[in-house]
Amino acid sequence: MSNIHHLTPPPRTAYELELEVLSNEAVNGEYRLLVLNAPRGLLERCRAGQFFHLLCPQMGGQAPYLRRPMSIYGFYPEREELHFLYKVTGEGTRALAMLRRGHGLNVLGPLGKPFTIKPEWEQLVLAARGVGLATLAPLALEARRLGKELTAICSARSESVLMSVDLFRHMGANVITLVDEDGSSSVDNVEAVLNTLIDGPGIDAFYTCGSNRLLKLLQKVGTRHGIPGQIALEQQMACGLGMCHCCVRPFRKDGGIVNLRVCREGPVFDIQEAVAW
Repeated sequence: MSNIHHLTPPPRTAYELELEVLSNEAVNGEYRLLVLNAPRGLLERCRAGQFFHLLCPQMGGQAPYLRRPMSIYGFYPEREELHFLYKVTGEGTRALAMLRRGHGLNVLGPLGKPFTIKPEWEQLVLAARGVGLATLAPLALEARRLGKELTAICSARSESVLMSVDLFRHMGANVITLVDEDGSSSVDNVEAVLNTLIDGPGIDAFYTCGSNRLLKLLQKVGTRHGIPGQIALEQQMACGLGMCHCCVRPFRKDGGIVNLRVCREGPVFDIQEAVAW
């Protein structure tokens, strides 16, 4: 029988702050980039894979009730900027899209368990689709800082909505773009791309976010070749702090199934422990 399994979380500090909007612009037909002015001390606590809980404004007829969890797209202490990339899909994100320069936005964070890069991992591969690439963007910055080799497999429905490609290239990553339009994003082709990388420079670790089919593929390839990996999971949340258990989902652990809170024990988990949905 499943049970709520609480791991002892590492000590962490989060802040609730009102941050000024610097810009909130469309980057393509589906996604927007929100840039906030944030204090250096806050940004220095951020890590790749973490998220903030945003108190979406009540404006323009939109009245979102709960905060919205949003992965950190970029954090730049030297510029005092905190970035979020989001898709307008519901009441909360419609309200966010109405924010303009000079508006304030209440944020709570940074929250959650971040990605890790072990010292012995030199060849890193991240693979994601759509907005899932936003969560992995700060990982490219960390990989460059540590001098790691990074390959970014960026997948989307079409070229027009491919995300973060220029950012990954700017970070020195080898970027592979795959889209549904020409069939290159099929599971079989992604597996062929991974096998080519394994046979070439090799792969020391996988990173992914958001896509069920990519999770299952990376679990299969990782098991076959003994390649570890991590996944950042997206989940609806109420408190974001681990108290409400709204974000609980099952994981394989210690030979059984346990229920963990994505906001507190995650959002980053061992890729083999995640249960496909």
